Amino acid sequence: MFNNVVFWQTTSLLVLSNIFMTFAWYGHLQNLSDKRWFIAAIISWMIALFEYLLQVPANRIGFTQFDLAELKILQEVITLCVFVPFAIFYMKEPINLDYLWAGLCLVGAVYFIFRS
Repeated sequence: MFNNVVFWQTTSLLVLSNIFMTFAWYGHLQNLSDKRWFIAAIISWMIALFEYLLQVPANRIGFTQFDLAELKILQEVITLCVFVPFAIFYMKEPINLDYLWAGLCLVGAVYFIFRS
């Protein structure tokens, strides 16, 4: 019923994909703030290419076992798990309790999507 290989392949690829995408979306705010916006956009697109090269196979592998809603919630959980350390350690954002509340909301989402 539940294939661990599919789960771990999907999750690993989505984690790597999210790292690239988080840098593509937000890294330019710190690294390229002195550059024109279109330079940041081009560099972000180049980074995002690697995200898609990981995300597309992850979703194709995952869809052999998970339905679309389960894949989406898995992606959102991974996104928060990647974004929070990125925000705190890389972007030097203050730790905020809102991260905890968002995480608890995702725990609820995971329960409702995966309960059947």
